[in-house]
Amino acid sequence: MKYLKYILPVALVVILLSVFFLNKKNPKPITVLPIYGPKNVESNDTSFHRIGVFNFTNQYGHTITQKTVTDKVFVCDYFFTTCKSICPIMTNQMERVQQQFSSNNQVLILSHTVDPEEDSVSVLMEYAVKHKAIKDKWHFLTGNKKELYRQARESYLLDNETGNGDEHDFIHTDKFALIDWKGRIRGYYVGTDSMEISKLLVDISTLLDEKSWEENNK
Repeated sequence: MKYLKYILPVALVVILLSVFFLNKKNPKPITVLPIYGPKNVESNDTSFHRIGVFNFTNQYGHTITQKTVTDKVFVCDYFFTTCKSICPIMTNQMERVQQQFSSNNQVLILSHTVDPEEDSVSVLMEYAVKHKAIKDKWHFLTGNKKELYRQARESYLLDNETGNGDEHDFIHTDKFALIDWKGRIRGYYVGTDSMEISKLLVDISTLLDEKSWEENNK
């Protein structure tokens, strides 16, 4: 009994600390990915680069816009179906992304053609079937060439060459871009390098953790 006067205060402190930590918001994830692109300064407020509006058509003939990816994490790339060099390797690596997050509706893939004259909706569907693309998960996109190229250069910052998407313009990049749920660029990866794609898979999970933390701590 002589220790009772010590036990009660200690127990009270333990209870108070437990209540404090149970009610304390979860700490922010330790790993936070960088944000790429130029910053915009307006009215003394600095904001990060975000992807612009777009309107393309996927392999099902459905319209895909920025609203499709709002509040989603997604990976994007540029390819063309008749490519015999880097594109098949990139698409095979993108299959890994789809497989890893096949059941997670928070993760999407957008693969844009750089050759819309050849890559019609039907051609893209054949290519999508070949690579086992899941409907509403992996979108193969076609559309106006100038808009496709503008999106690559001005939104995703995937190509730094000058051009206006005319008949003489051609983009051929091996890069994947990782975009977060706010439309910000969070990473670039060499789509032909399996080690880079392994890092991409980890980074997607990191972004999902960051998104979950932010939603739970609003």
